[in-house]
Amino acid sequence: MAEKKSHHLLALQALVSAALLLSSSVLPEAAAQPTKVCNMSRDGFAACRPAISLSAPTPAPVPTDACCSAVAGADLTCLCGYKNSVMLPYLGINPNLAMQLPAKCHVPAPSNC
Repeated sequence: MAEKKSHHLLALQALVSAALLLSSSVLPEAAAQPTKVCNMSRDGFAACRPAISLSAPTPAPVPTDACCSAVAGADLTCLCGYKNSVMLPYLGINPNLAMQLPAKCHVPAPSNC
């Protein structure tokens, strides 16, 4: 069970890291273009942000249907490549909440994450 939870957490951290990449102001010209990272759109990442924010109330909000739809359509194996990002807390993302998204959305996390 702990291993399954760890996989969910890692997949979600990757998801959040990718969301942060999309919201970066480093490349403003890219922000104007529809962008996907690991098959997840900027809108999908934005839909998940309230459920994984450091400022989320306790208990954290349930992810929206839009968030869960985005998580379900995302390439979670791809997102796992972002799982070790140290930027999550710096950018206001609670890594523990982020890791709970696949389970809360009833989406299986990849076994190799």
